[in-house]
Amino acid sequence: MPVSSGQIKALLDQKRAAFSAFSRAKFELLHAYNRAWIDFAALPLARQGALLPSSEPAGARPIEPLMPEQCPEKGIVPFFFAESGPAGERWTNREQSAQWVQTILENVTTFAVDGSQISPGKDISIPIALIQIGWFENPHSADRVYQKDVRVDLMTPKELGPNPAQPVERRVNIRRFQMEVARLVEYIDTCPEPERTLVFFDGALVVTFAEAFDQESQTAYVQSILSLLEASDRRRVPLVGYVDTSYAHDLTTLLHHAYGLEATEGIHDAQLLARLMQWGDRTAVFQCDRGGILDQYGPYGDQIAFTYLKTTRDGYPVRLELPRWMWESGQIAQYLNWVRGEVIIGGGYPYSIETADQTAVLQGQDKHLFLRVLQDWAEREAINLRLSRKMVSKQRRR
Repeated sequence: MPVSSGQIKALLDQKRAAFSAFSRAKFELLHAYNRAWIDFAALPLARQGALLPSSEPAGARPIEPLMPEQCPEKGIVPFFFAESGPAGERWTNREQSAQWVQTILENVTTFAVDGSQISPGKDISIPIALIQIGWFENPHSADRVYQKDVRVDLMTPKELGPNPAQPVERRVNIRRFQMEVARLVEYIDTCPEPERTLVFFDGALVVTFAEAFDQESQTAYVQSILSLLEASDRRRVPLVGYVDTSYAHDLTTLLHHAYGLEATEGIHDAQLLARLMQWGDRTAVFQCDRGGILDQYGPYGDQIAFTYLKTTRDGYPVRLELPRWMWESGQIAQYLNWVRGEVIIGGGYPYSIETADQTAVLQGQDKHLFLRVLQDWAEREAINLRLSRKMVSKQRRR
């Protein structure tokens, strides 16, 4: 029977008090964190650091002192006019922002990689996976054209073999991750103008999600990220880990330690900051001090910085993770303007990442092509391959 809307409404009315109490408690806690953030942001850098524990992870550690000429308010660096560079006044139309982008990104090469996969399933008798990564290089130059391409790999039954601690889907995800990172490292190692290049990594440089996995999986993710950080550090190629929807709570953890506030994972950094920011604004730069999997990063454990950047008018700010050397270079405003430029071109999301995603994606027709090629090859090589009746039926209809 279909669910009864009347019963749902009656239950909601019956439990209204519980929902109201939850909302009220969360609002009061968020308000307390907001007050603490504003107080913390007004302190000198040395005083901020003194409030944090030295013997345990603090979530985040401030590394950027906000200067009066940046006009910081409530811990936020405004885009206009602290970092807007050639923009002498606020934009009133798209043409003005487009002109700013052209000036900022001229002869700056941006590069991004994404991946897609066809995972093993019950419809195929042989364990096999297809992984495709795609990349996009945009030189933003009248003399050079953009480049798009893909790279494909197969995982065999042996590579997908039984391992109770490492499910098949995770193995495929790890291989895809490794391929994406390897292509980024390859590009960093060969790009001709490191100082005029921006490489996007689609995700966080701190792979906290891997903490839920077995040690072998954790090591695979960490080693890939370390190779990326090492390449960026060695060649001084700017690298940005772009997290569009972040639920990180490094800053709220910092405030918990600094002011003794109730610890909570229900309030995340982006939620705390959203109402304080306008488009283009950012927070100060912090060192990520989360502990956990960062303990496996060795010499790079304290070398990942982050900031939050407002890239849309109404949404939460995005989280940008970057090697600490980028902050120490003194060029952080320039690097972040390159990110802002990409976001403007992409309508709220970096154009390079979006295009890499479109290049890499495997759609339904690609899966059917893969299966047809696999069938033909298996028949030619006398390999016993069976498809489910459902899959055979789909193949006939297409």
